[in-house]
Amino acid sequence: MAQFARSPVTAVLGPTNTGKTHLAVERMCAHSSGMMGFPLRLLAREVYDRVVAIKGADKVALVTGEEKIVPRQAQYFLCTAESMTLDRDFAFVALDEAQLGADPERGHIFTDRILRARGREETMILGSASVARVVKALVPDVEIIGRPRFSTLSYAGAKKLSRLPKRSAIVAFSAEEVYAVAEMLRRFRGGAAVVMGALSPRTRNAQVQMFLNGEVDYLVATDAIGMGLNLDVAHVAFASLRKFDGRRTRRLTVSEMAQIAGRAGRHHKDGTFGSLGHEDGDAAFTPEEIEAIEAHRFPPIDQLFWRDGTPRTDSIAHLIADLEEKPGRPELRAAPEAVDLAVLKRLADDPLVIERARGQRQVARLWAAASLPDFQKLGADHHARLVSSIWRFLSEESGHIPRDWFAGQVARLDSVQGDIDTISGRIAAARTWAYIAHRADWLAHPAEMAERTRALEEKLSDALHAALTQRFVDRRTSVLLRDIGQNASDLPVTVEPDGTVCVDGETIGRLDGFRFSVDPATRLADRKLLLAAADRRLGKVLRVKAEELVATPDADFALTDEAGQAPGIAWGDTPVATLLAGPTLLSPEIRPDRALLALGQDVQKQVVARLATWFDAQKQKHLLPLVKMSESAADPAVPPVVRAVFAQLADAGGIIARIDLDAALAHLDKDQRHLLRKAGIDIGVLDIYHPGLLKPGAARWRSALLAARIAKPCLPLPGPGLTLIPAGERPAQMGARVAGFRGFGDQMLRIDMAERMARAAHEAIAKNEPFMATSPQIVSLGLNEPAFLTLMRLAGFRPVEPVAPAPAPVAEPAEAVEGAEPVEAAAPEPAPVGANWAFRGRQKPRPDRQPHGGKPRAARPEAKGEGDRRPPRDRGPRPASSGSTPAPANNAFAGLAELLGRNG
Repeated sequence: MAQFARSPVTAVLGPTNTGKTHLAVERMCAHSSGMMGFPLRLLAREVYDRVVAIKGADKVALVTGEEKIVPRQAQYFLCTAESMTLDRDFAFVALDEAQLGADPERGHIFTDRILRARGREETMILGSASVARVVKALVPDVEIIGRPRFSTLSYAGAKKLSRLPKRSAIVAFSAEEVYAVAEMLRRFRGGAAVVMGALSPRTRNAQVQMFLNGEVDYLVATDAIGMGLNLDVAHVAFASLRKFDGRRTRRLTVSEMAQIAGRAGRHHKDGTFGSLGHEDGDAAFTPEEIEAIEAHRFPPIDQLFWRDGTPRTDSIAHLIADLEEKPGRPELRAAPEAVDLAVLKRLADDPLVIERARGQRQVARLWAAASLPDFQKLGADHHARLVSSIWRFLSEESGHIPRDWFAGQVARLDSVQGDIDTISGRIAAARTWAYIAHRADWLAHPAEMAERTRALEEKLSDALHAALTQRFVDRRTSVLLRDIGQNASDLPVTVEPDGTVCVDGETIGRLDGFRFSVDPATRLADRKLLLAAADRRLGKVLRVKAEELVATPDADFALTDEAGQAPGIAWGDTPVATLLAGPTLLSPEIRPDRALLALGQDVQKQVVARLATWFDAQKQKHLLPLVKMSESAADPAVPPVVRAVFAQLADAGGIIARIDLDAALAHLDKDQRHLLRKAGIDIGVLDIYHPGLLKPGAARWRSALLAARIAKPCLPLPGPGLTLIPAGERPAQMGARVAGFRGFGDQMLRIDMAERMARAAHEAIAKNEPFMATSPQIVSLGLNEPAFLTLMRLAGFRPVEPVAPAPAPVAEPAEAVEGAEPVEAAAPEPAPVGANWAFRGRQKPRPDRQPHGGKPRAARPEAKGEGDRRPPRDRGPRPASSGSTPAPANNAFAGLAELLGRNG
């Protein structure tokens, strides 16, 4: 490379993909030492890795604001432009992307490096050809060398997102736009890698590696990819041609368009560029722009931004004056006020700063603090408050930031919870503390804190990569889209022991029995795609499952009758069928799940036949009395009037209120009633039922079958073994009635126990014994007095008139004794509640309300005959009429006594 020996400063200028950076790395490695400055921390890290591979890690340093890797024997330094060390001697120095000297925000940094950064033996300035004229003017002895592009860059027109070729990069100019494009690619193309300037090198490298490895075919990025990042991209699509440059939203310059579009094509592979969408509007290229980009002809840059790179630090006033000084050359223009200068001005008005910032050392420390980058982009006012806190520590006697305070600020960021923006914000804040930790004179233990911030950034970077991948990459969608339309056998489908369904290694959902459910982590927009994939590829698996179901033993099936759910049949823990209304209560329709219906009629018939066989066995086990009632109702040998009773009982589930069958019972003679008793039916005072249907298993099945008939969910049933329960809310009352309970005030009693109490009352009265709420049978049962009175009234018993207790003797007043108070007579003790109430005799039972809360029905005439087990009528004295209400011993029962007397 003899051409570089003629001049100490060489400017290698040209479009992208000309090998400028590669050439500079080769030149630096040929020298004994060297330093290169880059516009991005990402690019510095990329070149650092390349030089380490050539020279070894012990000879190469990486120096950025937030990251410093400086071995003791380091000879080659890769830096961001701001971190370049200008007071150290290097044999070789290079500055990349020199055209950024025209950038309003950072341009003065690059201009200063063009003017002052020099290598002892060789200096290289790399950049666009548009900067040639101004570089020549600023560095008269520079040798300018142009380099042609290795490959052709051509315009490919506008393309819709769904028609973008693989290995494309889509460029957007805001995080929101990047996310929107990446989300669309995830839905339609399986995902995309995301690259933004705010990403840490670790996150950026992980994202790019997915693209390079072919895990995703698309990359969505900001214009950061235009700054020399080497990617294997075939096509660059612009989502927009407008960007916010920190001050206003404007259209990209042709040079900026070319810098980004030039990422397409690598080495000698040609590349293309175009817009995303339509050939009109702000997102479309003009013919002039297309011609200029393809020919690499751009308007020259006439001026670079400048600010004094070595301002005086003997006083704050001189420092500010030098930073605001105007350049004296036409090729330079004053840089706009940067954040560091704005912060410095705000601090200069602080009385504490004025007091402490005296002398060159303290002013230099103040300027160093003000130069802390605003990584979080919070603005000068907010950033100045943080800088002020740091400066206070730096200006105190120790001159160090307190260890505990610094550690606390770092610890606040140590969380990987939150969305992409939240984690990105933590990384930006972590960069601030990493920058501080790498200022050796700001902390008492800089190495320890630098390691903490490094570990924190790596942890957050890994979390951000995972969040980006989870949100914008869907490999299973990519897999399914790649093979859509092919036969199911073309993709390996596996069902794990826990039911997880995988297609080509990617989880698409879960199979519970015959029910496929989409992975709950799937977005709503992707559910249809995964359901369609399951329908196409699970047919064979489901047919095997159906064969297993047909061959399974009865013990593996169960009734599903949870309260609030439709009744059905489960295979193991998975529901496989639903019970619906059928021709009769005992003949419900067994409807298999939809997945089974899709397997064809043959499979469906086999499954239904197997479930029906199991259901018949359950009827014989739990509902045999009800089955026999149905058979008797259809038996011609049974008298028609008895068949009618059996039919009504079977239709009601084997339990019916006595009042609902009074009309039918009136037509039965003694022998016909005997047929009912022989069938095990108990004709009670209040209800007619078969005791076997009150068992827990029978109650469950009766509840499920009744729910299937009315197409409503099952009601809650009382617990097994209970005979007395609180009335509760209406659904609980309805469920209890289905299970064979009857309501008596605020309590519900199982009907067989109610009948037992009615018989006990009859037996007590037959022996001329009172039957009261305090009787042992009632007390042991737990029935309270209002419920007991209601039970007795409904059973037809009449109360005895209250008996007033004998008056207690009244003590005579004691004679007055001198010096003593008179003693008053003691009041009589009241009679216990209900103690003076008993029932005697029995009359027609009171009409009860219907089982589901209907109005009371009028009493029907009692059937003649001895077949029922009701106690005989009591012909004893009847209670007084309403016109002669007795005075009760306890006023709490006055109303009830009157009611019983009036309605007795």
